[in-house]
Amino acid sequence: MTTESKFFIGIGAFTVMVIVLGVLFLGNKKPQTEEASILTNQQVLGESIRHAIGNPEAPVKIVEFSDFQCPACATAAPITRNVVNANQDKVYFVFRHFPLSSHKNAKKAAQAAEAASNQEKFWEMHDMIFENQNEWSNSSDAKGIFTEYAKKIGLDIDKFKQDFESVKDPIDQDFADGNRVGIDSTPTFFINGTKYSGVIQQLQFQEIINQASTSK
Repeated sequence: MTTESKFFIGIGAFTVMVIVLGVLFLGNKKPQTEEASILTNQQVLGESIRHAIGNPEAPVKIVEFSDFQCPACATAAPITRNVVNANQDKVYFVFRHFPLSSHKNAKKAAQAAEAASNQEKFWEMHDMIFENQNEWSNSSDAKGIFTEYAKKIGLDIDKFKQDFESVKDPIDQDFADGNRVGIDSTPTFFINGTKYSGVIQQLQFQEIINQASTSK
């Protein structure tokens, strides 16, 4: 065997050893959760809960901060609905607003949902807004479009128009609370106080719920 061959064999053996040691080291590392991302349920639920589904005594509390104009939030909405419907005995779900300044009609959409809430039709408007996101997102007359949605879900239109302009305070409160707990993107979920940013796919969502419900 030549000196050159021995050199390359030695290099190859060393490389394999480094890879094996690296795999062993990484395999033994546990996932890290940022301490700042774990909060109490009360910190993310806020002082008053306006839009919730399920039993407040359920073992799993899910709080979502969402932006109606955010495409990822529109993707997350039906997934969240399916998971919540499938786990009604385990889950208490709370929706909170976080309209991003980069989305010109996001706050108006939140106002439409809040105005509908005054007639006990928040979730109907919530679904209508998300399902038709492409129609109103870049419109110069988003309020007019939301008024048409209000007609479709059977609202008193005069009251809807009046309330549309007077429901900003709870939206602003949600946004302030979101900033306080470190929201920087939407959707952001807190599941029993643990923060998850972005869309959670349905299978993963179910696994998280199962784990959270058994750890109580």
